[in-house]
Amino acid sequence: MAEYLAGRNAVLEAIRAGQRVRRVLVDSSLRDDDSGLRDILKAATAAHITVERTPRSRLTAVHPRHQGVVAEVESFAYASFAGLRERVRAADSSALVLALDEIQDPQNLGSILRTAAAVAVTGVILPERRAVGVNPTVIRTSAGAAEHLAISLVPNLVRAIGDLKADGLWVVGLDAEGPNAYDEIDLSGPVVVVLGSEGHGLRRLVRETCDFVARLPMAGPTESLNAAVAGSIVLYQVFRSRSRSASG
Repeated sequence: MAEYLAGRNAVLEAIRAGQRVRRVLVDSSLRDDDSGLRDILKAATAAHITVERTPRSRLTAVHPRHQGVVAEVESFAYASFAGLRERVRAADSSALVLALDEIQDPQNLGSILRTAAAVAVTGVILPERRAVGVNPTVIRTSAGAAEHLAISLVPNLVRAIGDLKADGLWVVGLDAEGPNAYDEIDLSGPVVVVLGSEGHGLRRLVRETCDFVARLPMAGPTESLNAAVAGSIVLYQVFRSRSRSASG
C-alpha cells in the first residue's frame, strides 16, 4: 500500500536508501536550482524515479510542512529477525541492538531512531503489538534516518531478547529505579539496550530478561527523562565506550 513522506530530508533519505520510493512530487513553483531541492532531483534521476511537478495545494493536503517535496512510497520494509541476528553475528563484539518495549509516541520513536542511526546500531527490534510502527511521522521525525536502519518487528520481545543473549550480547534495560547508574556498567562489548514505554517503563518480564537495569541519575525535581532522550544518552555512552576501547 502506498504512503506519502513529506519533507526534504525524509524524501532524500528514502531515495538514498533505494528501496521504496515510487515517485517524487515537487511544488511546481520551485526552481530546479533551489538549494536543497537540487540534491533530491539529482538523487531521483540517478535512481530512475519519476519526478512530477504538482500544485502546492496538493502537497499541503499530504502534510502542511512539506517543504515543497512529497514522495509516494511503499510501506516500510521491515527486516526479518533472522536477518537481524545474522547482522549481529557478523558485527561480533561491536554488535549494538536497540530494543523498544511498547513505545507508542511516533515522535519519540523517530527521535530515538535518529540517534540509533547516528551511532550505527546493528539493528532495532520492536514488538508487533501495542507499539507504534515505522510510519511517515516516524520517518519525518527521524529526518529520514530510519530508512537506513535494519528494524525488525517481533511477536514476542522477551523471546527475541533471549535469542540475542544466546548470541552473546549483554542486555541493559533503562529504568528510573534501576540499581546501577548507566555509566557504571561496562558497555564496550556486544550489547542490547532496552528502552521501556513512555508511561510504564519496562514490563516485568522484559526487565527480568535484562542482565543489568540502569538508571540515569537526576539532580533536579524531574523524576525521569523523555524516553527518546534517555535512550539517546545511553546509546551515546555505548558509542563513547567503544571509541575509548578502540583508541586505547
